[in-house]
Amino acid sequence: MVIRRLPPLRALEAFARTVRLGSARAAADELGLSPSALSRRIGNLESFVGKKLFTRARQSMQLTDEGQAFYESVNPHLEALARAVESQSENLSLLRLRLGVLPLFGSQRLFPRLSELRASHPLLHIDIDTGPHIEDRVGDTLDAGIILSRGPASGLHAVRLDYNRVHAIANRAIAEAVGTEPDRELLSKQTFLIHQELPASFEAWKAALSLHDLEPAAIDHYDSGQLMLAAAAQGLGIAIMHDDHLRRAGDARLTNLYGVEVESPYSYWFVCRPTALEERPVRIFHDWLVRAEL
Repeated sequence: MVIRRLPPLRALEAFARTVRLGSARAAADELGLSPSALSRRIGNLESFVGKKLFTRARQSMQLTDEGQAFYESVNPHLEALARAVESQSENLSLLRLRLGVLPLFGSQRLFPRLSELRASHPLLHIDIDTGPHIEDRVGDTLDAGIILSRGPASGLHAVRLDYNRVHAIANRAIAEAVGTEPDRELLSKQTFLIHQELPASFEAWKAALSLHDLEPAAIDHYDSGQLMLAAAAQGLGIAIMHDDHLRRAGDARLTNLYGVEVESPYSYWFVCRPTALEERPVRIFHDWLVRAEL
């Protein structure tokens, strides 16, 4: 039986992380290497396969066509190898991830797809935490989090998951009462529902409709997007929320006032400490989440 010569596994890891992260510097930081050491590892892999995987210009590395083909061919096998070791190791009976998630993202986007992740990684189990201040607790009581933010703290590894538009969401009775065109007087008689951690959404919506000085009858603050949607559906006020929330809710009682699209100051982000990506549960979830495009 002929045993094939294995490629340098550390070089494969350096190559795969550089492609996944889209940055040699980010990959070097994750692996605890200097940029030159990372470049040497990838150079060793190029020598082994006899192909130029990256072009190098100044301090940037760009994937070549051969490099892209190599990644697409090899990466599934790297994942399969990791899963095989995972399934056979007596030391890895379970993989545990402590994940902070906003309830609305969890119910609308994450949970409907988690069975796919479980099918691929049956040993991965996730403890879900929907408590407040997720970003502040990452690296402490949480391994990773999915947050709604204007931009995560600079010390975190962050992946932007979407871009959103702000809508004023109301039930159809309120929509009929305020009319089809923005009217400051009619809107000033309404209650608006604002998420207490996303105040800039209302300001962005007012600015886009040239209603900077709009003073509603009341502003009710919520700490749950899910409850905001429920309150809007019951006619308790006009909820300032993302279009994605309205679309995924599929609630026929709700509609978008005026049909305007306003760029949101906030996006959903996956965040963790850079060193956490060395941990198998975080890496598995991170890579699946990026590919799944929830």
